[in-house]
Amino acid sequence: MSNIKHVLGISGGKDSAALAIYLKDKHPSMEFDYYFTDTGKELDETYQLIENLESYLGVKVNRLEDEKIESTNEDPFDFHFKSFRGYLPSPQARWCTSLMKLKPFENFVGDSPTASYVGIRGDEQREGYISKKDTIQSIFPFRKNIWSQDVLYKIFHPENQAQLLDYYSQYFKGNKLDKINRIFSSPISFNRNYRLEKERIVKEKLDGLLKFGITEYNKIVFQYLKTTSYPLSFEEDYPLLENEDNLVRDDIFRILRESGVGVPEYYNKVGYEVDGQKGEYARSRSGCYFCFFQQKIEWVWLYEQHPEKFKEAMTYENEKEMFTWIPNESLKELMQPERIKEIKLNHLKRLNREKSKDSKFLLDILDDTESGACTACFI
Repeated sequence: MSNIKHVLGISGGKDSAALAIYLKDKHPSMEFDYYFTDTGKELDETYQLIENLESYLGVKVNRLEDEKIESTNEDPFDFHFKSFRGYLPSPQARWCTSLMKLKPFENFVGDSPTASYVGIRGDEQREGYISKKDTIQSIFPFRKNIWSQDVLYKIFHPENQAQLLDYYSQYFKGNKLDKINRIFSSPISFNRNYRLEKERIVKEKLDGLLKFGITEYNKIVFQYLKTTSYPLSFEEDYPLLENEDNLVRDDIFRILRESGVGVPEYYNKVGYEVDGQKGEYARSRSGCYFCFFQQKIEWVWLYEQHPEKFKEAMTYENEKEMFTWIPNESLKELMQPERIKEIKLNHLKRLNREKSKDSKFLLDILDDTESGACTACFI
């Protein structure tokens, strides 16, 4: 019986769905609370994926709702859009994420010590959302390092060096312990003016420790966490300590297919032709169909594959006030035949440049669109 909550957010995307399947299969004794924060602006495939997941998991996914919004009979996005007086969300003002994803999530878990599981893969160079509430701890089961960046900063802080070395001495002696000592002893500054340098050194230290054993590393970090106020400090043991997997994109699609849950239709490539050249496009993400993180080829995909959704997205734009989903370009301009042709030709150039990578999925050649997106939405 766990002493804390274990929660897993289902975004409607491939990674969070695969994570739910993976954890159920690998750690069936663990009990998870699954949740979905609906914006009201999702494609039908998102809801179908959640239904398929519920059948596989044998439990319902909690739909997080705001009673105040529910009483208005409006979609969550429309409710908040009105309160912002037509000001669209953007990479610089992500009110959609803060109000429709993070706030409902933190209300859902309340003040209970909680471990939140995030589907960031081992082949991604990004960090997940870290809650500002110290009662919520993020865990990343798809990576060799399952711990969040804030935990790494603590274990590699010079003031904790002696404590961590003492833990390591329980597993290693002699030459190996000397090498581990050198890893901890190498200089590192936590001056906020040298953030990128700090991140680089932390990564080097982490890579060095993982070479001495992932399981040992996890057990040592868990031992350290027991001396802190992190949620996992309340646990006597933790099943993921012996997790040594490092799952990449191909693994995610394999899990979805082999489980029978299936890959959302919008990830499947659709062929197009322009000037006698043939290419393929798809959607790279879950979440709102008008997400501002979409690339222009994805907007073209939406226009051609879901024209009714594209038209709905247009209704939110205010060209007079320059409130558009794409900086300096309205959807009305983007949908013009010559502009669509230009976007497709540019996309084909990228396709041709990347053919040598022999990618099975369009995501591999969309300039890694996931990496810059809101982690809370696209996991």
